[in-house]
Amino acid sequence: MKSKAAVRRIIEILKGIYPDALCSLQYEKDYELLFAVRLSAQCTDERVNKVTPALYARFPTLESFAEADPKEVGEYIHSCGFYNGKSRDIVACAQKLLTEHGGKVPGTMEELTALPGVGRKTANLILGDIFHQPAYVCDTHCIRITGRLGITDGSKDPLQVERQLRQALPPRESSNFCHRMVLFGRDTCTARSPQCLNCPLWAECDTGNPPRKTASK
Repeated sequence: MKSKAAVRRIIEILKGIYPDALCSLQYEKDYELLFAVRLSAQCTDERVNKVTPALYARFPTLESFAEADPKEVGEYIHSCGFYNGKSRDIVACAQKLLTEHGGKVPGTMEELTALPGVGRKTANLILGDIFHQPAYVCDTHCIRITGRLGITDGSKDPLQVERQLRQALPPRESSNFCHRMVLFGRDTCTARSPQCLNCPLWAECDTGNPPRKTASK
């Protein structure tokens, strides 16, 4: 796998391309990001951002979500897919935040993953974006691209990739790096047609397009 020097070069190149490294999900309150990430499961962030304004207007407080009928929540999030399960999780999560956490989003992995519908990927994103802790959000983009680059060993298992990234990435860079992986995966290193010929990370990539490597010699 990649040396620390190579990882640093990759990080710096990505910083130059995506200086802001912002989460693409739109939110104002901490719990809104938590719910938006739940909605984004097997759905695009773009679609979630179209749905949440009306959802948050109808349920403007955590208390209103806790008192909501999941069926009504489901009507607002229908286009995100799997709306029955997502709506139940959102209502149950709001209830648990109020009864066990004083209406606040908790700041530990253990507490977050004990919430309905919250796994390690979601918990890591919350820890990074809300609490500014080292965070390793292993979504499909991050798993795919770090494997292609050789930062990880190509495993598709999110937990294994997370463990490897903890060894490879400087903790202070981890959250922003994962956001940049999402952006890079959308516009360059796509799943089906990676743009290897124009890739700014080509020189650091273990699996770049062979024709480009031949032509560069």
